[in-house]
Amino acid sequence: MKRFLILQLRPESDASDAEYASILDKTGLAPAQTHRIRLDCEDLPEALDVTDYAGIIVGGGPGCVSDDPARKSALDAKIEGAIMGLMPQITAQDHPFMGCCYGLGILAAHLGGDVSKRQYGEPVGPSNCHLTEDGAEDPLTAGLIPKFEAFVGHKEAVQSLPEGCVHLVASEPCPIQMIRWGQNVYATQFHPEADARDFEQRIQIYKDHGYFPPEDAQRLINICHAADVSQPGEILRRFAQRYG
Repeated sequence: MKRFLILQLRPESDASDAEYASILDKTGLAPAQTHRIRLDCEDLPEALDVTDYAGIIVGGGPGCVSDDPARKSALDAKIEGAIMGLMPQITAQDHPFMGCCYGLGILAAHLGGDVSKRQYGEPVGPSNCHLTEDGAEDPLTAGLIPKFEAFVGHKEAVQSLPEGCVHLVASEPCPIQMIRWGQNVYATQFHPEADARDFEQRIQIYKDHGYFPPEDAQRLINICHAADVSQPGEILRRFAQRYG
């Protein structure tokens, strides 16, 4: 049985480890069923063939694909280059892919979409999302509660639906919350792996990264714990079940 490739972008080990644990929890995968690569400190294997894996899951991170390349850190540029280098294979073969938050920007940028900080950024915390008509029919989202909360926190966003994509989930603050390209390539703006404990930890880790005023950290933590976030994890579970 093929493993899932888990690509992680967070240079903070505690945040990366917690994210990986959450991905395992939501997908139901065991560590032996995954190949985890932290792109902040590891390189992709040479001549990696995406079809050697059942599917690919890309976690979130502090980088932004829309940042001026001349101003990106060497680490951000390395991480982005590694993932972008895989996207032609993934889309050419319509290979199972789930990009979480940063992964949506990567997919949209690869497809020539408009990703920027112009509008639709969202503060850290829960966002009220809803299924579109297509979302009500897609295998990963059909049957979910039509309106649900999901955890978000992003500076950039996809400004309009990239050509060839299907729009699955939307919200008022950020219209493009989940898309599908082809039949098997997915990406979400929200974090389907995250629960309130994950976001509490991330708020503490990233409180000085410009997502929110540092003095708002405890208030945001309280908001996260008061939210009812249950549906997004089902999307990850279905992804692993469908392609595993």
